[in-house]
Amino acid sequence: MMSAGTVVLVGCGQMGSAMLRGWLKSGAASRFVVVEPAGAPEVLAPSPRVDAHRTASELSDALAPDAVVFAVKPQVINDIVPAYRRFVRPQTVFMSIAAGTTIAGLAKHLGDAAIVRVMPNTPAAIGRAISVACANPGVTGAQRQLCDALLAAIGESTWVEDEGLLDAVTAVSGSGPAYVFLLIETLAEAGVKAGLPPDLALRLARATVAGSGELARVSHESPGRLRENVTSPGGTTRAALDVLMAEDGLAALMTRAIAAATARSRALAS
Repeated sequence: MMSAGTVVLVGCGQMGSAMLRGWLKSGAASRFVVVEPAGAPEVLAPSPRVDAHRTASELSDALAPDAVVFAVKPQVINDIVPAYRRFVRPQTVFMSIAAGTTIAGLAKHLGDAAIVRVMPNTPAAIGRAISVACANPGVTGAQRQLCDALLAAIGESTWVEDEGLLDAVTAVSGSGPAYVFLLIETLAEAGVKAGLPPDLALRLARATVAGSGELARVSHESPGRLRENVTSPGGTTRAALDVLMAEDGLAALMTRAIAAATARSRALAS
């Protein structure tokens, strides 16, 4: 993985902090400039490689970052991005993780800049995100490699060439952790209704979902094959799957849910 000279991180909330921790650990850059109105989070130990500022106006015009990363909420990004147009140059890539903010929307403020739009997800907090990136034509191969190095700090990453796919990506992986947490909740609640003590039901649900997810991640077998490995003809798993795999079961419900989230992502795009 390549490393950068200077990276500007705009926003140091939950996702920004997760990225910065990973960058410091991996040596993704020699210097980090953080712009966060609340100041650098206390959970981050002071580092000589990190310069913290509260506003963009505090940054020197002479600053020539290799990357500017916007890790702010979509509601405020249009107010924040214009202040960084002065750093546009061929060598600088601008990366945004603001959900729903399109490359064209960013270009309105940045002009002729190399722009990468990224959809990560919340497992970034433990270095287990899956991020999907899309670049405009101004992004060079070297800048893609730099973005890969920055995203590697929070987990896996991959690229799509069609920005329109990011709406479905948002629906599947961006919002996906919420679906998994709901599964844990409902699995535990069903266990309680079946007679388990609440604490035990929650422990079983959490461990089962976490362990099964890890098995699916590391196994060379498909999820379908893994499911079949657990299922004996006429057994307890089969009885449950007959309900979950009914015509109006989980597959139909998930298809509707992803379609709804995808449509909402398109509607929110700016």
